Amino acid sequence: MNEADILAVIRDELARLAPEIAFETLDPALDLREQVDLDSMDFLNLLTALHQRLGVDIPDADAAKLASLASLVAYLARKGAAPPP
Repeated sequence: MNEADILAVIRDELARLAPEIAFETLDPALDLREQVDLDSMDFLNLLTALHQRLGVDIPDADAAKLASLASLVAYLARKGAAPPP
C-alpha cells in the first residue's frame, strides 16, 4: 500500500470513532489526539482497528511515537501495511 491508501484507511477508522472529525482540516504534523480530542482508549481503538485492517503489529512501546498523522502513516508504510487477503 502507498501512503495515500494508508491515509484513506486512517480516515475511515477515525470516522468510525468520531464521525464529527473534519479530516481535511487536520495538520499531519501536529498531535492527532489533541486535534481530534481522542482519549487514550479511543487512540488504542484506532491502533487496534489499523492493525486489523492493515496487518501491522503496533507494540505498545511504539504507540507513543505515533502522535502525529504523518508519523502514523510513515510507521505503517515502513512496517508494510497491506489490506487483509
